[in-house]
Amino acid sequence: MKVLLVHNHYKQPGGEDQVFASEARLLEQHGHRVLRHSAHNDAVDGQHQLTLAAKTVWNSESYRALRRLIRKERPEVMHVHNTMPLLSPAVYFAAKDEGVPVIQTLHNYRLLCPGAFFFRDGAVCERCLHKAVAWPGVVHACYRDSKAASGVVAAMLAAHRLAHTWTDKVDYYIALTEFARQKFIEGGLAARKIVVKPNFLDDDPGIGRGQGGYVLFVGRLSHEKGLETLLEAWKMLSPRIPLKIVGDGPMASYVAKAVEALEGVEWLGLQPRDRVLAMMKEAALLIIPSMWYEGCPLTIIEAYAVGAPVIASRLGSMSSMIKSRRTGLFFNPGDPEDLARQVEWVLMNAEILAFMRRSARMEFETQYSAARNYEMLMAIYKRAIEPDRTGSVVHIPAAEVEDAPVGA
Repeated sequence: MKVLLVHNHYKQPGGEDQVFASEARLLEQHGHRVLRHSAHNDAVDGQHQLTLAAKTVWNSESYRALRRLIRKERPEVMHVHNTMPLLSPAVYFAAKDEGVPVIQTLHNYRLLCPGAFFFRDGAVCERCLHKAVAWPGVVHACYRDSKAASGVVAAMLAAHRLAHTWTDKVDYYIALTEFARQKFIEGGLAARKIVVKPNFLDDDPGIGRGQGGYVLFVGRLSHEKGLETLLEAWKMLSPRIPLKIVGDGPMASYVAKAVEALEGVEWLGLQPRDRVLAMMKEAALLIIPSMWYEGCPLTIIEAYAVGAPVIASRLGSMSSMIKSRRTGLFFNPGDPEDLARQVEWVLMNAEILAFMRRSARMEFETQYSAARNYEMLMAIYKRAIEPDRTGSVVHIPAAEVEDAPVGA
């Protein structure tokens, strides 16, 4: 199969860039021809604001370049990861005008929220979810802390909603979790067009022993990650249960000061991936106390791969990825006492903890391995290339696809 992958890279490399690269490698490893069409946000520097705003809504140059590439290479399917801001939704029109089916991975909630994350002022915010024009996101400057930039994103979303771009120019959307799928259905996308395919690991780190006697947090040190909740919980658990914190970010000084007063709690800063995986293998548990919906956290997938159960906020995509008392446990978001109770309970029940370790590893093998992900991806591509002639809904692995009319 010849596959065209499309992506607008971010200035600071992140999860979307990593998935774009990982899926390209996965396809090539299975003998497929992969074409890459991309832009990079470094090119934003120096552009006039009005020019950039216009390109965000519709980039004619991007449209023409992609049509030329498609005419030359004739890919069988186009898979888009990100179009913001330089490629623009014009890429969908280019593919459809050349008769190429389009897949779009929904890495975040940008189609429903200018800020992309449903998070504002330290809490979940869905004020734009049901709006034809996302004006609350403009008022609150949810994109790059700029009302002007947020207005451009809101205009792009409204213009392409009016033009039926989201409903007519994309054949299938890939949501990363069932929670995300339901949120996009609530926002107006057609249920029958959204399938679930999570992120995955390129390599299998292998199962660990979980004998280190400590609990682990890995992530950006920022408010939305729930650091306050984590450290308040450890005021009740220290020094009985050691905690290791890996990461850096704007709350680094807060974490450093809090750790000084908590015996058995270590802040290790940023660590290379192989070191993080080694710590995960020996950790009893991984903690994800996030205050926002998350996407499809790689840390959960890595924890499952090494057999580490996860205790997380009962919130957003985490509620889809974790099976309570099988691969982990939930606690009430922002509730340190509940978090402390869950940690204590599972560490006092060795048989349950051992069962959860086995279940976590099995979850990785059945849902998040490269082999499983390839099967899912191929099923989605083939359904887009060879749509069912009757128009009926077809089951895609890892998703319960509902029959529903195309939404606005």
